[in-house]
Amino acid sequence: MAWFARPGSIWWGFAVVHLYFLAWMASFFLHGDTFSDTEQYRQWAFGGYNPANLDGKISPWVYPVLAQIPIFLAGVAGPALYLLVWTLLITALNAVGLWYLTRGPRRRSGIAPAWWWLFFTVFMGYLSFARVEGITAPIVMIALLCAAQRPVVASVLLSVATWIKVWPAAVLVPVVIASRRRLPMIAAGAGVTAVVAVGTYLSGGFSHIMDFLINQGERGMQLEATFSTPWVWLSVFHIDGSTIADNVAINSTEVYGPGADAAAFLMQPLLIVAALAGAVLLLRALKRGAEREELFLEGALLMVTAFIVFNKVGSPQFIIWLAPVIVAGLTHNFDRWKVPATLLMAIAVTTFVIYPLFYTPLIHAHPVMAAVLTARNVLLVVLLWWSVQRTVELGRKPSKVLVS
Repeated sequence: MAWFARPGSIWWGFAVVHLYFLAWMASFFLHGDTFSDTEQYRQWAFGGYNPANLDGKISPWVYPVLAQIPIFLAGVAGPALYLLVWTLLITALNAVGLWYLTRGPRRRSGIAPAWWWLFFTVFMGYLSFARVEGITAPIVMIALLCAAQRPVVASVLLSVATWIKVWPAAVLVPVVIASRRRLPMIAAGAGVTAVVAVGTYLSGGFSHIMDFLINQGERGMQLEATFSTPWVWLSVFHIDGSTIADNVAINSTEVYGPGADAAAFLMQPLLIVAALAGAVLLLRALKRGAEREELFLEGALLMVTAFIVFNKVGSPQFIIWLAPVIVAGLTHNFDRWKVPATLLMAIAVTTFVIYPLFYTPLIHAHPVMAAVLTARNVLLVVLLWWSVQRTVELGRKPSKVLVS
């Protein structure tokens, strides 16, 4: 066990995990194939896809515009090696994240969180190496680790990540609320957004810059979403014509049945209400003297979990959003964050059972897989409840301010 506590050991663990996934992906790219969503990315990259060309000949663009950078960059070696370059991009970002996690004052304190991250990757790597989340997760982790001392840098990183995939906005909000340098952070985020807007305008796609929100808004209730659970069981028992079927237009699997359309319509405002309620809790805790660094970490956990629980999409890769927050929390106070870390590891394991192991039985409404999905969704609700309770507790006792 002493070996695992050595700073150098974590890099051996990193090598083993990432070489395994490189070998897994090799079973695809050696034949010129891709894996999971990277096929869609490859089609976009080599179809000249951009926000000004939303003709639907491939599939609707569902990401913010900066996602084009990694998606197009992965095509530098040609279509046959697209998956290889994509995997190497994520491996490089993970290496930078691990280096930052275990450098300087975190040379020792970052080891245990780093091992947690690697074990998490063992279960979630099939998703993180095949989705845009694999690009944004290490960026968000670095931002959270530097937010206490360099909040403006954190704001820039989180803003860039948000323009790749929207979810880092759920991390940015509590960091801004908790920081004393709130105005410079807002200015930095606005600066990033202005650069993105100008770049998109110059590329001819400005009128489509927000289309990713429109395309998401037209979705129904996705199979794995927390609030889809009742319709999953209705489909299992074939009640009132309920079923699970593909939405071919946007490459997703959704639930259909009585009330499903109404639920999909209501999820967007419900998510907004949940986000506003989370912000109110954070402001209340801040006003009552909460420790600022712990506040933005707990707030990030609360917001990101709420973004998953109250989301009508609920794709399996959304679980990756929580990992950077847990890693940063464990680094800040390992004992305090052991409970959410354990919960998230259990969520990762159940998600692994769902995808890639038994996703086909799930979409065919197999009762055992419906039970696994239900257990995973219950764990997510428990994690949200824990984060709400902790955020409320932070405002009960004045603490020393740690964020500049």
